[in-house]
Amino acid sequence: MSSAVEVSKWKQLPPPPGFAAITTHSKASSKNVATTSASYEELKAKRAWDLAYSPAKSLPMQAFMLYMSGGGVQIFSMGIVFMLLSSPFKNLAAINNAFAAFAPASSSPKALSTLPLQKVVYLFCNLLTLALGLWKCRSMGLLPTGTGDWLAFETRGQPPETLLI
Repeated sequence: MSSAVEVSKWKQLPPPPGFAAITTHSKASSKNVATTSASYEELKAKRAWDLAYSPAKSLPMQAFMLYMSGGGVQIFSMGIVFMLLSSPFKNLAAINNAFAAFAPASSSPKALSTLPLQKVVYLFCNLLTLALGLWKCRSMGLLPTGTGDWLAFETRGQPPETLLI
């Protein structure tokens, strides 16, 4: 008997703030559908921009990993540099598939012309990742940047002849 009294006591309380009772309508107004569709498209565009900037967001972490791997040529630092150099190529090869989920309903999901600004930003951020990897290769001495690296391709000039009589 006491549980029935407690239930009736709780039913008289007002609903909590922010609670909306679910109401079912047999007709959905076209205005609500259009608003929902527009907000969904805005959300997809925002997520596309988030994906476009995602390679740049990981640059500080990758730079710290490169710093911690050291400047020598060891297996650990080579593995990190390899992953850093290969990831932009993998990302750019699958750029249309990455942005296909965020394509507007009015365009083809895997077309190159869909979301062009986001794709250009994505390309630029991946090029920054590639530049960071190339900088690390240069600092490790793996890129031929000095004149001594190209001595095999240089030809020697004729020595000047001197006559001592």
